[in-house]
This record gives sequence, C-alpha cells and structure tokens, in this order.
Amino acid sequence: MTPEERVQDVSTMNLFPDAFPPQGFPRYVWTERPAALPDAAWTTETTHRDGQQGGLPLTTEQGLAVYDLMCAFTGTSGAVRQAEFFVYHPADRAMLEGALERWRGGAPVEPTTWIRATRRDADLVSALGVRETGMLASASDYHTFHKFTPGGRGGAARAYLDAVRAVLDAGLRPRLHLEDATRAPREFVLPFVEAVLDLAAGHGEAQRPRFRVCDTMGLGLPLENVAWPRSVPGTIRELRALGLHAEDLEFHPHNDTHLVVANSLAAVMAGCGAVNGTLLGKGERTGNAPLEGVLLHLVGMGLYETDAPDFTVLNDLAALYETLGQGVPAKYPLYGRDAHRTRAGIHADGLNKFWPMYAPFDVPRLLGRPLELSLTKDSGLAGLVFLIRAHTGVELPKTDPDLLRLHADLTAAFDAGRQTAVEWEEIEERARALPALRGETVA
Repeated sequence: MTPEERVQDVSTMNLFPDAFPPQGFPRYVWTERPAALPDAAWTTETTHRDGQQGGLPLTTEQGLAVYDLMCAFTGTSGAVRQAEFFVYHPADRAMLEGALERWRGGAPVEPTTWIRATRRDADLVSALGVRETGMLASASDYHTFHKFTPGGRGGAARAYLDAVRAVLDAGLRPRLHLEDATRAPREFVLPFVEAVLDLAAGHGEAQRPRFRVCDTMGLGLPLENVAWPRSVPGTIRELRALGLHAEDLEFHPHNDTHLVVANSLAAVMAGCGAVNGTLLGKGERTGNAPLEGVLLHLVGMGLYETDAPDFTVLNDLAALYETLGQGVPAKYPLYGRDAHRTRAGIHADGLNKFWPMYAPFDVPRLLGRPLELSLTKDSGLAGLVFLIRAHTGVELPKTDPDLLRLHADLTAAFDAGRQTAVEWEEIEERARALPALRGETVA
C-alpha cells in the first residue's frame, strides 16, 4: 500500500452527530459513564455576594434586575437553584427582601444568605425569612492559624460549631463554606464535617447540613492521581465516603490558574451535586466559575435532556453589566463581543462554504448571537463576501467586478498602513450601493 492509498475516500461525511448534534450543544459520548456522576447536577449563584465582593457595583434595583435575569435564564429547568446575598448593609437586605418576595411568588431561584460563622451573625439572619444560610468556615492552616487569637484548628472549629448550633436552633439549614479547602489538611476537614453532622443529627431533613468545598485561590486540580489537598475529585470522593449525598455538596472555585471550569466538571463527575459561581464569571480577582460554561457542559453530559436553561437571556445580562461599566471582556467565551468574530480569510472562506466548519455549535440559535467578521489585511475577498452576505443576505460571486473594486480599495488602505479593522458600518453605504445588491445586471 502506498502512502497515498492509506486514507480511503468515502461517499458520506462523518461529522460525529452524536457528539456534535446540529441542533444542540456538543454532547459527551461516554466510553463509560462515570460511576459517581449524579443523576442530577445544578448550579447556585453568588453574584450578589462574591460578584459584589469582586467589584460589581449593584444598587438594590440593579441587584434585583440581575436576580430577575437569572430566573429567566433558568426558567423551569432547575439549572440555577439558589442565589446567596449579603446581609450587612441596607441595600443588600433590600435586595434580599425583593428576591424573597419574588421567590414566594413563584420565582425559581431560592434566595439564601452568607454570614461569618459566628453566633452574632447567626442571630442576624434568623429573622430574615430564609431557609438556609452559608457560613464561612476557613479550613486551611493558612487561615485557622492566622485569623484566630490564639490561632489553631481547635479554636477555629469550636467557633464555627457554636455558630452552627445557633443556625440550627433558629430552624435554618447550615451550609458550611470550607474556605481554602484545596490547601486544607485532611485532619481538619474530615473531622470537622463529621462534627457538623453530629450536631445536626435529630434536626430533620430540612436542616441537613450542606458543605461548600472552596477552591479559594484556584489551586485545585481536576485530576485523580494527585495527593490531598489539591485533587478536586479526590476531595469530593473522601467527603462522599463520610456519608454525604451529592446534594449535600457544592464546589466553589476561582479561576486564578485557568482551571475553574475543568475543576467544576471534575467535582461533578466525582459526585458533587452543585457548582457555585456566577453567570458571566463575575467575582473576586480572576472571577468565579462562569455558570453558563459549566451548564453548557452539564447539558452535554445529558443532565438537562428535557428542559434546559435559556442561554439567549444572558445577552441581556451582558448588556446590563455593560451599563454598569463591568462589561464582559471582548474575547470572553460565548458572550464577549468578539467571541464569535473571525478576522482570518481562511476562516471566512470556510464560513462561506459550510458555516459549521468554524462554529462550535449553532451559535445564532442557541446563544442568540451572530457569527461575525471584522475586515483586516488578512480577511481576503472571502471576508468581504461573508460580511456582505451576513448583513444583506446576498452572496456575491468573487468575480463580481464591483466587489473586486471595493476589496482593492480596502487592500490599498491596509497597504498604506491602516492598522484598525474595518467594520460593516464603515462600508455599509458603499456595499449596499453595489449594482448586484440593487438587482442590477452588470454588462
């Protein structure tokens, strides 16, 4: 067999439709479904807490607008089940009260609170009307030895457990946030979780504690064969071994080392029922888990077969953040201004011939965003053809003489030193005046 004969021609394409369905998001085709993958997994929101903490400025009205959009996004899917709120300032309590009113009226996202694990803070939330509160329980020696006087694991645990008692006595469900868990010793985390479970024994299922595993500095790894404390799936498996259910566990990562979504998926596949983050990734430093990205993959895992969230809604959230001076970066995945914009001629040529060639999925239908192009010196004639067709619906042949003249003028501008891209608005008037677009026949 010659080298040229090794690859055989076929009569039909294999576009792997099981993995890349034409009408949906990419799917996971398991060689073997992970044994620990829960039957259901979802997300919880922290925009009103960690998003604000990370610099997102929200008035009461803006905070409620964000809440309304996350409810519209999740709809009846159960994709976002809870949103947590600060309680220390009047504006935050007003946001919480507004969200609670909406939730009691049928909104799908349950408001919860976040407090420091102190009895004083537990008393503060006991009368606010929530069913569950998060409680900061810093877990690593980086924290327990330096936040407390005297420092150490025992004193920290006693303070946290005293606050847990107060929350249980108030009839609320405690959610323990194991801060810096990916740098925390096993000898603190596991006995502390068992102590919380012991305290809650006899309080009923409605007060069964939940535990949030926090990768506070983004140091967790999505790998099995890494030692404690950095293995995210390893930590989840050890917590499950204590008798915790998938719905008892949340994973809360940050993106300091670029692994936020990978770690989230590793946590879910190891048996964690929820990922805590923010829609569009707002949050402290490099941001929280972008829940739209996590959910895109949970859809791909087959966890939202019959009722998925409405990803088109997040265009409105991105627009709201733009008005606050907190717009998503231009190249932010999925919703950035340039996320689906090409500038390369070879890509434009591919889009002209068969647009799925250079699109990860049906972006216009699933995200409500167009496939776009900006003309540069590298866009070529194909880029101009694509841009005109995208905005007018007319595909001009590359031999059209008027099209060639327009392309020559643009090329001359770039050859003369122009560095900025040419957008549609700059050429629209001239493009629409082309005879072929006006239905005229060129002699």
